[in-house]
Amino acid sequence: MLETVQSPKDLRHFSINELAELAAEIRRKIIETTATTGGHIGASLGAVELTLALHRVYDTPEDKLVWDIGHQAYAHKLVTGRVAQFAELRQLGGISGFLKRRESPYDVWEAGHGGTALAGALGMAAARDLQGGQRQVVAVVGDGALTSGMAWEALNQIGHLRTAMVVVVNDNSMSIAPNVGAISRYLTELRSAPAYTRLKQDVESLLEAVPLVGESLRRRVERLKDLIRYVVLPQNVFENLGFQYFGPVDGHDLPALINVLGNAREIHAPVAVHVITQKGRGYLPAEAQPERFHGPGPFDIASGRIRKGKEAPSYSQVAADTLLQLAQSRPEVVAITAAMGEGTKLDRFAEVFPQRFYDVGMAEQHAATFAAGLAAAGMRPVFAVYSTFLQRACDQIIHDICHQNLPVTLAIDRAGLVGADGATHQGIYDISLLRPIPHLEIAMGKDESELRSLLAAALDRPGPVAVRYPRGSGRGLALSEEIPSLAWGKAEWIRQGRQLTLVALGPIVYTALEAATALEAMGFSIGVVNARFVKPLDKETLSEVSRHTEAMLTLEEHSEAGGFGSAVLEWAASEGIGIPVRIAGLPDSFIDQGPPAHYLAQFELDRDGIVRRVTTWLQAARERA
Repeated sequence: MLETVQSPKDLRHFSINELAELAAEIRRKIIETTATTGGHIGASLGAVELTLALHRVYDTPEDKLVWDIGHQAYAHKLVTGRVAQFAELRQLGGISGFLKRRESPYDVWEAGHGGTALAGALGMAAARDLQGGQRQVVAVVGDGALTSGMAWEALNQIGHLRTAMVVVVNDNSMSIAPNVGAISRYLTELRSAPAYTRLKQDVESLLEAVPLVGESLRRRVERLKDLIRYVVLPQNVFENLGFQYFGPVDGHDLPALINVLGNAREIHAPVAVHVITQKGRGYLPAEAQPERFHGPGPFDIASGRIRKGKEAPSYSQVAADTLLQLAQSRPEVVAITAAMGEGTKLDRFAEVFPQRFYDVGMAEQHAATFAAGLAAAGMRPVFAVYSTFLQRACDQIIHDICHQNLPVTLAIDRAGLVGADGATHQGIYDISLLRPIPHLEIAMGKDESELRSLLAAALDRPGPVAVRYPRGSGRGLALSEEIPSLAWGKAEWIRQGRQLTLVALGPIVYTALEAATALEAMGFSIGVVNARFVKPLDKETLSEVSRHTEAMLTLEEHSEAGGFGSAVLEWAASEGIGIPVRIAGLPDSFIDQGPPAHYLAQFELDRDGIVRRVTTWLQAARERA
């Protein structure tokens, strides 16, 4: 049946039984595809019936359907004309794992970070009202995104403006990890008290059955319903904010979903529809391990086993293990995550030190200021966060951490290219964002051994420190029990070269060494420096290098605009360095999904690309001479 669905309009001709059959087929398609490509399978399996009901009831794309992130939207892709492209999900040149406006007119909002759908949808609804339009606006937000402060800021304004729109809360008790905090407890209370909704519906049905109901009687019954609500149900925050509340609704009951969404469509006021779904629905391994199947790589369908080769421990694992080791002898060390305990590998820390581990939910801004408060009171907080999600907390880092010069360690995971998650998740802007901030020091090691040393040293610094490390496996180095020390703020001059020195930051140091060896075989004299520190920049070593080489080329897996190379250029200009300095990094453009190796080659940051850069530059200089 799926092959016959060219657009959501086709869904409106299917019977309920046919829609149920289509839902099963969509689940098979999602499972079969993500088993090969990897992807966000859990939430998407849980939202299949909800997707069909939404597209059945609403006239998309004229009506605007705004999804929070894209984790739950694979079924949406499949029923909006992308069945043929679905096999290339998250692949180089294929369709995105998230929503893309340029990919389909049905993708009206792009987001890789949670909590944005409500504000975006409210903007669309406000524009409709200003333009005198009639289109419906629906935002689908996961319960995990309700831990985001931005979501509540939008709910507050929706209730204030009384804007006609529908907010569907897709409640599966999970974000990436199991949800935490008071919001999660509150939704659990709503889930466990459906009696009020049933009773309210019974009262409304009774009223409709009584002929010539007077306004006075209706007002009395409405007050009775309110009284029943306070007795049967905990305070309903949605109703208190000005929403009409429907729910909880079984998110896998198609007739119930279609009926409730149809009713919500007719209300010209804010409406909240609370839908209960099961993450991983229809695939037993994903139902049993929803956190593991949030966004796995390729897996075996029969067993549910994630396909992984024999790899060295990831940088994330090394960072988490190092933090756990340091915490054994330092009771002031605490760990913070924003709904990414498993992703940052802090789950073991949480087991060993449950009282010193904090998962604040999808709330990076709060996490940063919470860390500042801990530091101000004498603790040594480490906030482990993906580079892409750190972007959400820039003001808090400036205002609350750095302005007060508090000793918070930012453990910046996924710094660099990230692969299949694509443009919204590339960790290639954090240096540009952080480098101008006073007091903040920034470092990145060339391998997992230096990562351990930098994390240990960061916990002894008097102020804030950001330690960056990439996604994926380390080099497989044998790590000693004792964490090696290193001189803070000092670069490592690995090899000298008379003609040109490559000054590299992070694991690209090893690529620089390979390129230098290849260039040496071609008759060039090339040096290599492992920078280690973006701030403080090791000006002493750089000055010494400039006296022993004829040119410098910086290398980084980061945007060239405002990155490490920019820092070196600023130093060279201010010091009047007499040799030419060039930078090599990533361009000023968003980079889509695809293997990091592909983009490193495309932007001449792999071994062969560096060799081409250097030979072209030096040969041109020789010709000019």
